[in-house]
Amino acid sequence: MSNRIPFPVVVSAPSGTGKTTLCREVARRDRLVKYSVSCTTRRRRKGEVNGTDYRFLTVPLFKRWVEEEKFAEWAVYQKSYYGTLRGELQALLNDGFDVIADLETQGAERLMQLYPHGVFIYVLPPSREELIRRLERRNADSKKEAAQRLLAAEQELSRAGRYEYLVVNEEFDKTVEAIVSIIKAERLKSKRLQEPLDIIKWRN
Repeated sequence: MSNRIPFPVVVSAPSGTGKTTLCREVARRDRLVKYSVSCTTRRRRKGEVNGTDYRFLTVPLFKRWVEEEKFAEWAVYQKSYYGTLRGELQALLNDGFDVIADLETQGAERLMQLYPHGVFIYVLPPSREELIRRLERRNADSKKEAAQRLLAAEQELSRAGRYEYLVVNEEFDKTVEAIVSIIKAERLKSKRLQEPLDIIKWRN
């Protein structure tokens, strides 16, 4: 880890595609990856734990942190605020970990500017019909919320081409394996090494 430059890994996907579960499983399987817990102002759903699933903030506190520039990125999605704390993200990178975060396209595009060396992955549903089925299965959402999420998902899909990697989430385990493989391959790139020429000289 000492000779490698760690990087953020951003996974985006339409709501209902399972990006949060995917990211958590990737972090579980790869000991060099840490999951980034986002802040949000949306209401807490049944079973969610503050500080584990999200950091639940009040709107006034979130806005104050925006003014204090505490967020590496933040965005408004479905009338709620979401953001990644700059200090926490950078601390994990400084400790030598790659940091995986599940973000909407707004937030991802801000991190593309802040961390151009990052890895950006867009996870696609197998089909529009399957996306609709997954949204309908989310009992936490009302029919109105599901319809809004579908509209937002279709708008986000138009931005998938801005990502370096596209992965279709047909089978959970295969999708996790694909993301883990992408991360491992990225670690082998010469630009990720702090002193690549020293290694070449040593090999010779």
